[in-house]
Amino acid sequence: MNYRICLLLVFLSASPAHALTVLCLGDSLTEGFGVAKDEAWPAVAEKILRQKHHDVSMVNAGISGSTTASGPSRIAWHLKSKQKFDWLFLALGANDGLRGQDVVAAKKNLAKTVQAAADGGIKKTMIAGMKVPTNYGVAYAKSFSEIFPTLAKELKAPLLPFLLEGVAAKPDLNLPDGIHPNAAGHKIVGERVAKFLESQL
Repeated sequence: MNYRICLLLVFLSASPAHALTVLCLGDSLTEGFGVAKDEAWPAVAEKILRQKHHDVSMVNAGISGSTTASGPSRIAWHLKSKQKFDWLFLALGANDGLRGQDVVAAKKNLAKTVQAAADGGIKKTMIAGMKVPTNYGVAYAKSFSEIFPTLAKELKAPLLPFLLEGVAAKPDLNLPDGIHPNAAGHKIVGERVAKFLESQL
């Protein structure tokens, strides 16, 4: 065999494969408010996927208090970093709903975030659905929850219907504030996210 070809084969075999890097853009639900960093759902999901031999790196980009309005500028900031991201898991919107903000504006903000991610070279964006209590009325809660499936359908983006499915409103799975998951709640969210991401691989 040609000497140069042999060297090339050795180099390729020694080169580490690129891990699929997923940017988890969210708020305190993603950041892991009130729990350790390694207990937040992005870390839980990464551990599960790696245990199943999927080379996936989950980057926790959650910031407490964030709304959808921050999405476009935050994604632009992350895309300027040296780290390269393959996928975006978009988990913003909960604070918009809790504050009763305009659902049309929230949807536009999310759409702009997805577009900015695509323009920046991110290959796939997945959207996490959110729901809110009926504090602002049943009609508002319904309109808010419909933002996410509607947007996902329009953009042909994979949708996780509700990020906190099986966790929301369960005292034993949330902190005393009744809003943020505790470690046990994050474990359930992480398991669901890992299963969802695995279906996209």
